[in-house]
Amino acid sequence: MPATTFSIANQKGGVGKTTTAVNFSVALGVHGLKTLLVDLDPQANATSGLGFSKEEGGSLYGPLLGQGNPEDLIVDTGLPRLSLIPSEVDLAAVEIELIQRKNYLVQLKECLERLHMSDAFDVIVLDCPPSLGMISMNGLAAADYLLITLQCEYLAMEGLGQILKVVRQIQEAGVNPDLQIGGILMTMFDSRTNLSHQVVDEVRSHFGDWVFDAVIPRTVRLSEAPSFGKSIFQYDPRGQGAIAYENLAKEAIQRFNLQGD
Repeated sequence: MPATTFSIANQKGGVGKTTTAVNFSVALGVHGLKTLLVDLDPQANATSGLGFSKEEGGSLYGPLLGQGNPEDLIVDTGLPRLSLIPSEVDLAAVEIELIQRKNYLVQLKECLERLHMSDAFDVIVLDCPPSLGMISMNGLAAADYLLITLQCEYLAMEGLGQILKVVRQIQEAGVNPDLQIGGILMTMFDSRTNLSHQVVDEVRSHFGDWVFDAVIPRTVRLSEAPSFGKSIFQYDPRGQGAIAYENLAKEAIQRFNLQGD
């Protein structure tokens, strides 16, 4: 059975995208799903957030350009059923080099095809850069579902229409006609402010079932965890952040009928 591939994307930075990619992946592994997290951001925050350093030649730079196999880059995180393909700064150069290749939008899809079709993983999570550049477009072209992280602020909502438009373009151009909006995840929710509640209510009224029931709170612990190279489940397992990402994983397993061993 092919792996289910999620692309976690938003062209805005600072909206909890990488925090979600890491902790969602960890939670899926804990629930028995063999999960591969692919760090596609040259800043490599998902890589360092799991305690790994940026190693030259460790990213998908080579395989994306037809040099080497992605399987050789996979590292065991030491966490239950979670593997990682790290990133490093050389991935930034691939933005320029991809555009010169034929079928440049599907290079990542072709690169990961064997992993997608193998029994090695149940889920593949793609952590895209905070932009709608060539890498993120490849991430959308390779995914079954797009998960959009949306900060609980009005300005964060402005870019939502843009990414939804890009999804339609990818579908209609035949690049990935099967791409679906997997859901919108509200992040950095501050229960003490009316603004957070108003933004969540407004997004739910516009997008209905697309919006996950799980809401990720704004907590110091979630912000601190990556600096220690730990997921929230290692750093603060009983805190609000861990509970929220646990709820997200359970909801996703049910919504997408995810099945492990």
